[in-house]
Order: sequence, then structure tokens, then C-alpha cells
Amino acid sequence: MKTYVLQAFMETPWAILPSKLAMLDEIVTRHVNGEKLSAEEIQARVNGAVSPQNTQINNVAVLRVFGTIAPRTSMLTNMSGGTTAEALGRQFDEFVKDPQVSAIVLDVNSPGGQVGGIEELSNKIFGARGTKPIVAVANHLMASAAYWIGTAADEIVVTPSGEVGSIGVFAAHQDISAQLEKDGIKVSLIKAGKYKAEANPYEPLTDEARAAIQQNVSEIYGSFVDAVARNRAVKPATVRNGFGEGRVVSAKQAVELGMADRIGTLDDVINQLLNNSTTPATTQANQIINEPQALSPRVEPVEVESIPGASNQAETKPDPRKVQRKYLYVQK
Repeated sequence: MKTYVLQAFMETPWAILPSKLAMLDEIVTRHVNGEKLSAEEIQARVNGAVSPQNTQINNVAVLRVFGTIAPRTSMLTNMSGGTTAEALGRQFDEFVKDPQVSAIVLDVNSPGGQVGGIEELSNKIFGARGTKPIVAVANHLMASAAYWIGTAADEIVVTPSGEVGSIGVFAAHQDISAQLEKDGIKVSLIKAGKYKAEANPYEPLTDEARAAIQQNVSEIYGSFVDAVARNRAVKPATVRNGFGEGRVVSAKQAVELGMADRIGTLDDVINQLLNNSTTPATTQANQIINEPQALSPRVEPVEVESIPGASNQAETKPDPRKVQRKYLYVQK
């Protein structure tokens, strides 16, 4: 049982900081070995704090993208205190439809997570541009899958000590055949289907299996790059070669490279949105939601590759969703 759990955990394609995945791997290992850790202890170890709740400050909704991101609720999210793409998408839809919400802030402090559901969530946020201001704040970390999500907002703001990036995807394979042989254990697999038992942990990884895993990882990485290129209105080559190449970068570097728009704090962003709001505030400040500076629109041609429904030709005029971004703030 332990082997199956760890193998499934590691082989899932991840868009996450490797150091955080190593922590999660350790926690899962301890869990399947019978060691009991409190939710608070696990959250503090992985995320550095207990997950905050979504809030609404007057008519500005704050959606928390916190901790490790999974497709939907699972043992991983229950243990790590992270969030799910499913819950984020559902809450985002509610904020978009709510007439009492005039702006949405994504408060992001996440190392990334599993890739399942991330592309769909990023597309959902990007598709909502122009309905109301959407600002993503890297507060303190917006890495990998979290950056994939954050770039879909109208604007990315990074706290002075914040970091963004880690654009990349990886998977891992565990080969326990040597340990089994040492322990005198022989595993026989009975299967149907040529590749059904491919990349199993009981034998070394074959070249063919490695190539198949690499192809899957590379395809997901291509989707990641294309989405960031679309969202940030740059060419895919710029993302591949000029957006950190898999590393996280500081706030200053992020702005210089075009990975973020400016440096500021969460409070700065919320106050600016409140001051520039045209919708009367009818909700109570700091209401808890129980569900889990001017922004210059980019008008340069955009080359988009492999994005569903998008043209493969460079655009000759700005995306209307980007043009509508200019009403967000008035620079002071």
C-alpha cells in the first residue's frame, strides 16, 4: 500500500517548487507509515502558516490562492492545508457574477502544485478580463502552477520581498527493484495492454517508458509556456528563455523581466481598488467567505501557440480583454 501511494504521488506531473514537493513527499511517507501529524503542524511546515480564508472588503473580493494546489479535495489538501483548482474556480465564478463585487484580488502565496485543473482555471480567469478588475498579488510566493494562474489576471503585483516564477513541469519515478531483490521479494505483474504496467516501481524504467513520461511533461510545459505568453502578451520564446527558465526571481527582477507589472503590497492594491471603485459598497467590510499605478494595457503583437481556440498567427491589434484593462486604476 505504501509503495502504491508514494508511486502515484511522485509520478503525477507537478508544477511546483521541487523543495516543497520534497517536503510533501516526506509528510506523505510519514503518514502512510502510521505517524500522525496535526493539520496545523503540516500546514506550518509546508506553507509557513495556517491557510487564511477568502474575504470581502466592502466591494473588493479577496480570493486566497494559498499552499499546495490540487485538482480537487484529497488527502493531500486535507493534510497540507492547501487549496484546489476546483474550489478556486467555483469561488471565482461567484465573485464575477456578484453585482456587489466590483473588483477581485487574487492573494497568492503558493509554491504551485499538481497540474490537473490549472490550465482550465487560468483560462477561466483570463476569459473574465474586462468584466471587472482582476489583480494577482504575489504575497509572498507565486510559483509554478500558482504563477500559471496569477498571470491570467489583469495585473501582477509583487510584494517587496516576494518571488515569482518557477515556470516548469516535472514528474518522478521510483525504482524499488534493488531493495526488493535485497529483501528477497519478487513481484510478478499480470497485465493486459502493452503499456499497462509501464513505469511501475518494481523494475527499472525502460527507455521507452522514460520517453513517454518526458513527452507528457514536455506537452504540459508547452501549454504552461503558451498560456503565460498569452496572459503576459509576449512571445513563447520570451517565456522559455527570459522568464527565469524554471527559477523563481525577486520582485525587482520580475518587473524588469516583464513577469510582473509592479511592486506593492496587498493593502496597497485593495486600497487603490476601493478608491477607484464606482460601485457602491453594500457588503460589510472584512466579511468572511466560507468557501474554500496605472495598469498600461499591452498592445504589442502576441504570438500564441497551442492555446485552444486561439489563432496560431500573430495578432495585429490588441486583444479586447487587454484593452479593457486600462480602466483599472488611475496612476497617482
